[in-house]
Amino acid sequence: MGYSRRKFVSFLGKASLGTIITPPFLVGCGNTTTPIATENDSKENLNKLKELRLEALAASDKDDLLLTKGLDYHTIVKWGDKISDQDTFGFNNDFTCFIPLNKNNPKDGLLWVNHEYVNPLFASGFNYREYKNPLQHRTLEQVNKEMYEVGGSIIRVKEENGKWKVVENDPLNRRITAQTPIQLNWDTPIKGKSTVIGTLSNCSGGITPWNTFLTCEENYDGFFGETIYDENNIATKEPSSYGWENFYDYPPEHYGWVVEINPKDGKAQKHVALGRFAHECCTLYELEDKRVVAYTGDDKVNEHLYKFISSKPGSLKEGTLYVADTKNGKWLPLDWESQPILKAKFKDQTEVLIRAREASKLLGATELNRPEDIEIDPITGNIFVTLTNNKRKKDYHGSILKIEETNGKFDALSFKATTYKAGGEENGFSCPDNLAFDLSGNLWMTSDMSGSAMNKKNGPYLPFKNNSLFVIPRFGKKAGEVIRVASAPRDAELTGPWFSPDGKTLFLSVQHPGEQTKDLNSPTSKWPFDEDNIPKSAVVAITGDLIEKMNKLNQIEDIN
Repeated sequence: MGYSRRKFVSFLGKASLGTIITPPFLVGCGNTTTPIATENDSKENLNKLKELRLEALAASDKDDLLLTKGLDYHTIVKWGDKISDQDTFGFNNDFTCFIPLNKNNPKDGLLWVNHEYVNPLFASGFNYREYKNPLQHRTLEQVNKEMYEVGGSIIRVKEENGKWKVVENDPLNRRITAQTPIQLNWDTPIKGKSTVIGTLSNCSGGITPWNTFLTCEENYDGFFGETIYDENNIATKEPSSYGWENFYDYPPEHYGWVVEINPKDGKAQKHVALGRFAHECCTLYELEDKRVVAYTGDDKVNEHLYKFISSKPGSLKEGTLYVADTKNGKWLPLDWESQPILKAKFKDQTEVLIRAREASKLLGATELNRPEDIEIDPITGNIFVTLTNNKRKKDYHGSILKIEETNGKFDALSFKATTYKAGGEENGFSCPDNLAFDLSGNLWMTSDMSGSAMNKKNGPYLPFKNNSLFVIPRFGKKAGEVIRVASAPRDAELTGPWFSPDGKTLFLSVQHPGEQTKDLNSPTSKWPFDEDNIPKSAVVAITGDLIEKMNKLNQIEDIN
């Protein structure tokens, strides 16, 4: 079977999701389909796999990317690298997503990488700590540099002799930045515009059944501020931390959307129908009739989980946005026409979508502890949602929420919500963030402890040390255990795990190493150990025997 998201989604849509989905067809990271077993997988080869032990890596505060036995890594691209004669790779890379250029060749394709935010000290040379009122000292040149560094990169990558490399000056290599014109996929202009300028705060994302990239605008208010409404519906402007609005008069309402990128030409559109809030990700499922279901969460404390169900095949515009009441297991429609309470507050559906947070609270949606990444379990069809933490409610370690849609139907309007895994010392992880499934359905997970809180004496995160990558096996003696397999450099988090179509490579971002640096002459991290000793975000390729073992774990009856 080919490496096609559409084929997998079609298969999954026709399966009975109330039962276990068994081989031969399982998905890796929601993006591929491939047979698990092949003619070359002899009993001898499987017996060799048994000899590989899945060893847990100890928590570490070392300034390096550490991997457990059986894994290796090499760097594909890092901040500042040239991707063409015109463009360089952006700052603070996050979500990664790979689409092969030819379905018969999983080792040549386009990698999309988010660039979430900037540290001005590195990106533009501006040091906030030097000034009492720093925004008064910003310059247009600095802001323009920072606007270039966010958004995303499209790069063609190939694996040659076991190493993934950027294809230099490939015509498909390009940057999408905070200065790129982007259309709104909506009939009504927003703040007088149908085309807006730029995408920013790009955190996680997804892929469509028609093989385009989705990138999600998360903490958008840090760049151009936010519009705040009081109990009388009177609006005021809240300033941003970067102060970009002092140089460009772009309204906050143009940001906070899910953005779709065509990998072949870079054309982009923002999907208003999916609502405006701090989107962490957007995970799609294609129904049998080709309508689309999109899951997305608002990564802020006491915010919500959403689901969009399209009314037309292949549409991310025509349909209804719902918000989750996890206490009662109901999807509540954010529909101005059918909800009197929304009609009383907002003037039309466009305003409901712009102010989705307020609308959700009016409907009684459940406040959650920072819903971040969302993935569909290829074995059961359940939806896994990471709830990173909520320090205000003394939830320091977060959890993974499991959503079971009624009768396994993704367009159902009722569901059951339970906790799949709780963070904390008992389970060995804290602050779950990004998720990915490999070809056997094992769950891979990254953590997101803030750099300012990690490794602090007497703090709640001290036992976990640096952020890490974990795997939760689904088969064998270690099934259900949370096992650390990688430790990040100092101050960094590991983000955007995405498996190559053949399952042999895990693409992973190492984001913001050394972000606590106050002086460039004394950085808190030096990874990836370049000659200039400046820490740099980078995308790495993780390979090794352990990856192969995990992707065939379901075939091995007795794992050591």
